[in-house]
Amino acid sequence: MKPSAMDHSASNHSATHHSAMSAYEIRLEGQLDPRWSDWFEGFTLTNGADGCTTLTGTVVDQAALHGLLRRVRDLGVTLLSVNALAGEEFAQL
Repeated sequence: MKPSAMDHSASNHSATHHSAMSAYEIRLEGQLDPRWSDWFEGFTLTNGADGCTTLTGTVVDQAALHGLLRRVRDLGVTLLSVNALAGEEFAQL
């Protein structure tokens, strides 16, 4: 049976993103103590003047990102946003 165009496209998309590191900025409600940095797998924690915490760092794949988001959930803090960083923002990490 010949795979459909959609199957082929999804396969290529997955293979492309599987091997590349991706950078993310994750914003949380409230301010976390910097000691949580190790628990968030080396992400940098920055407490903003607005009372929020920003986690910035890289993950090896989507499974690692989902693992990081599970840690946010387990901590019980409110997730405000998840933004992929690209270009110059990614280079600064």
